Amino acid sequence: MHPEEPVMRTTTSPAATVTRPALRLSLPRRPLLLFCATGIVLAAIAQLIGAHILALGVGSVTFYPLIWGILLGGAVSLQRVRPVPLTLQKAAPHLVEAGVFLLAARLSLTVGPNLGVLLHAGPAMLLQEVGHLLGTVLFSLPVAVLLRMGRPAVGACFSIDRESSFAMVSEKYGADSDEYRGVLGMYVFGTVFGALYVGLLASVLSSLHVFNPLALAMGSGVGSGSVMAAASASIAAAHPELGSQVLAVATVSNLITSILGGFVGMFIALPLADRFYRLLTRRRSARGAALPAPTAIPAEPVDETPQAAPARWITLPVMAFAMMLSNILFHRGIDLTEVLGFAAMIAVVVVALAVKKLTRLPAIVGVAVLATALTTPISPVADLLTRLVAPIDFLSLTVPVLVFAGLGIGKDMPVLRRVGWRIVPVGLVSFAATFVAAAAIAQFALHM
Repeated sequence: MHPEEPVMRTTTSPAATVTRPALRLSLPRRPLLLFCATGIVLAAIAQLIGAHILALGVGSVTFYPLIWGILLGGAVSLQRVRPVPLTLQKAAPHLVEAGVFLLAARLSLTVGPNLGVLLHAGPAMLLQEVGHLLGTVLFSLPVAVLLRMGRPAVGACFSIDRESSFAMVSEKYGADSDEYRGVLGMYVFGTVFGALYVGLLASVLSSLHVFNPLALAMGSGVGSGSVMAAASASIAAAHPELGSQVLAVATVSNLITSILGGFVGMFIALPLADRFYRLLTRRRSARGAALPAPTAIPAEPVDETPQAAPARWITLPVMAFAMMLSNILFHRGIDLTEVLGFAAMIAVVVVALAVKKLTRLPAIVGVAVLATALTTPISPVADLLTRLVAPIDFLSLTVPVLVFAGLGIGKDMPVLRRVGWRIVPVGLVSFAATFVAAAAIAQFALHM
């Protein structure tokens, strides 16, 4: 039998070398570079368009460059004249991820100098998490039941904590369940509309001057980096005198939501959503309850084949360059300080990624912890880092991130069609509920 073992290995090994490495190969360099260049140009155009205010009577909506960015990216992704290849659209999330790492570095470098503000807001910071974790259940689930969404409502309405929701629902109901499809629908909705919608909502609420800006900042930490970035950038732009404090509070709130979301979602929010759904539908007749699930809606097939991903040595420099260009256009000039600031941000991300390989610590957590530690009062480089990143406008950094998020929208449209139109009103209520409920609770706690 021993002589046969090498033969069996050679017969299975070629198959492995044909399939597995194929998924790890880099994307074609020229199309990928053209795709990256397109995103950079769109980000520059969005920054040059600038901010425009739309008066609504009771308040106003400010259309910041980040809004133009995601709209321009989405328009290019969805156009049919020269379709964006699916492989490139699937590369967009990897570019967004690199951008989110850099955003986290910029945000976390403001946490250390604002530790006093965070300690003062401590009780409010913890209490507002109730709004993030339960607001979706109490407000969006009745809407889903009213629209006869069926069991997918449980998965769609218990949380908007993004990736962790898949693990929770898959563990409890299975990956082929209606509840799992509800999570998928909400995930796609959040990817396509979340940042745009919450960014506009934050702009309106900021203009009304009903909420404390710090309460709104706490509410923006919904567990999604892009949504938090869009919302906190709108709040900081509306209250420039509190800009650094708003960004620091939003960063910590988002980190707390990410950490607590998994535990509370699994043991409180998901069981509560299931029980609440059964309570809301207990009197419904069997005929009324047996409506078509969203998966029954015809739609084009979704390509779920794994795709090659661009390497980090490509995505990180591309996003850093796009962000730097956006910042230069924002200030209409460049100086050495901001260049060194970007170098410091890149260094923080690179170290965090290295730590992840050694410890399995999530990179986003490593970035937040390292950047915060470097800017605490006891750090010998705190003042230097604070000066270096001061010229880097956070709002300008979000523009390229949302442009590439928009460039990947096209690949998600088949899933959105398959889930059905019901996810749109449910998603609008869900995101608004978690943001406004958390901000309202934070407002109450701050006044206490």
